[in-house]
Amino acid sequence: MESQVRGGTRWKRFAVVMVPSVAATAAIGVALAQGALAASFSVSGQSFKVRADKLVGHDFVQYGGVAKGTDLEGKEAIHPVAVSGFKRAEITNMCQSVVTPLPLLNTSVTLVLRAGDKGTDITAENLYLDVESLDADAVFKNIDIGVAAGQNKSPGIQKGTEANPYGFAQQAEKATLTDVKQTAWATTAGTFRLPDLNLRLNVGDPKKYECY
Repeated sequence: MESQVRGGTRWKRFAVVMVPSVAATAAIGVALAQGALAASFSVSGQSFKVRADKLVGHDFVQYGGVAKGTDLEGKEAIHPVAVSGFKRAEITNMCQSVVTPLPLLNTSVTLVLRAGDKGTDITAENLYLDVESLDADAVFKNIDIGVAAGQNKSPGIQKGTEANPYGFAQQAEKATLTDVKQTAWATTAGTFRLPDLNLRLNVGDPKKYECY
């Protein structure tokens, strides 16, 4: 996806794709684990899976929108999404996986990233999730449905994502999601700290390696 301006800051894209050097990917992962980088996870033309035991988000907003990007052929791609934004979030035991097909070799490579599974939660600030599907048990505190996204809370509308002015929107003081399984097109955070980061590239049947 293109570089996007969110909250007055232009984040450089961090495309999670196959690269010639695994060491380069690992170096970026280490920097993220140390909280040294703003993070923007996106995969050109592909969605990816995220699973977590628990996500606690503060100053929550959600609204329908359209995420723009490019497909594997470089053409513009448009994806309907539900954008969820949090001013601050804590995530327990997260797994993120993306599958890259290798048709010439008749196989696939699955990148799997795990963190926050050894007693220290992942923390994020100004977190946005462009979600295609979501399954979870959810509890909302002081929820307000049918308002303009971000009208009374922050963060507001995600720059770079077109919101439907006539669509659904809600906000809440706090959102607690447990047993989270989602398919997303992008994850962006001003700060994303990943304790106990584990990143692996797996060749073979994706069903053996995907987060769910």
